[in-house]
Amino acid sequence: MASSATAPNSLSFFSSSLFLSSSHQIPKTYVSVSKLGSGRVTKPLSVASQLATLPIISFEGEKVGETYLDLKTAPEYTARSVVHRAIVTDLQNKRRGTASTLTRGEVRGGGIKPYSQKKTGNARRGSQRTPLRPGGGVVFGPRPKDWSIKINRKEKKLAISTAISSAASAEGGAIVVEEFGEKFEKPKTKDFLAAMKRWGLDPKEKAMFLMIDVDDNVAKSSRNIGTLRMLTPRTLNLFDILNSDKLVLTPAAVEFLNARYGVDALEEEDEDDTEGSEEAEE
Repeated sequence: MASSATAPNSLSFFSSSLFLSSSHQIPKTYVSVSKLGSGRVTKPLSVASQLATLPIISFEGEKVGETYLDLKTAPEYTARSVVHRAIVTDLQNKRRGTASTLTRGEVRGGGIKPYSQKKTGNARRGSQRTPLRPGGGVVFGPRPKDWSIKINRKEKKLAISTAISSAASAEGGAIVVEEFGEKFEKPKTKDFLAAMKRWGLDPKEKAMFLMIDVDDNVAKSSRNIGTLRMLTPRTLNLFDILNSDKLVLTPAAVEFLNARYGVDALEEEDEDDTEGSEEAEE
């Protein structure tokens, strides 16, 4: 990979800034976390803290301040593996597994021998539903199957925070826009496209918006834009994060991410585990 001082703008899985060499990384603080009170000894979970500064843009497109994202991330030597396992789990769990074919024993008909065993000059045949004939059964065809796989809750949470932190640390990968839910008096896609251009967003590039509450006029104004995904904390998912070229957050969404995926959330979990172990000992 050619060395460059500028991180890529795309948040694709293979070009995300988190997966580049260590020369491109912002210094991180590593901590080791292990669950207390458990009967078995497990390998400590290595977690990094990555701080990213994001510009705050007004509805008119002017920079009015800055904010920060301080999220937990996986160390660079395991980041790709963690994110890969999480995205494979999400995509595979979406499979319904209902594809099915009929074998020669399940196909209707074929109960009578089509012709005599000998004296016809043809190959021996006991049924018209043999897999060698049109309309016959299928050999080794798909059958109903459960494709779901399991991933640990903390690992999936770490994968999402790693992807968001990667986007925020990339140059131009994420911005923060002031609350604009009440700015749209009526649904109009043209007005939303004009606002995107003021914020420096290209409508031809994939963008993911994360808002705490999506106003009806905002949802209706943006739903006809094929390259845009409007998400809330409930619908936040790893695929849309990796599939977007730019993340657009609101100040409330930044507070949610810092509270949900930040270092403070990690400390709260540790305190809960410690309290639970103390109660168990008593």
